Amino acid sequence: MRYWLMKSEPDEASILDLQRAGTLPWTGVRNYQARNFMRDEMQPGDGVLFYHSSCPEPGIAGLAEVCSAAYPDATQFDPASPYFDANAKHESPRWVLVDVRWVETTRLLPLKEMREAPELASMRVLERGSRLSITPVTPTEWAAVLKRLHGA
Repeated sequence: MRYWLMKSEPDEASILDLQRAGTLPWTGVRNYQARNFMRDEMQPGDGVLFYHSSCPEPGIAGLAEVCSAAYPDATQFDPASPYFDANAKHESPRWVLVDVRWVETTRLLPLKEMREAPELASMRVLERGSRLSITPVTPTEWAAVLKRLHGA
């Protein structure tokens, strides 16, 4: 089992949207490294820290899990989609996604609080200039986040 931090803009897909839907496809990833994480490393059952980004108070808003293997992201083929890729071909798709299932909506663990926590200092999301929408999380970081979210 692996762990991931996956960023979403809450006006596009929030943790509450995921809670209402139960499961959502993680569409629109257009970075090769993030795509490769989904394609090559994510497996059903992997844990997800659902992170709200590009909003007034960014941070971890809940927990989810990967619930599918990677498969082609249909938005790459849709000219009406903001994620359309004219170079993507049905016979050789460029972009993939995984489905993500809601587990828990938590209190917001703000980015500011994460930066102040020594046990989270190694998280990739906290690196200056880090803009990847999907980053791996170590088991130690996962446990430290859960402890902050749930007490203990």
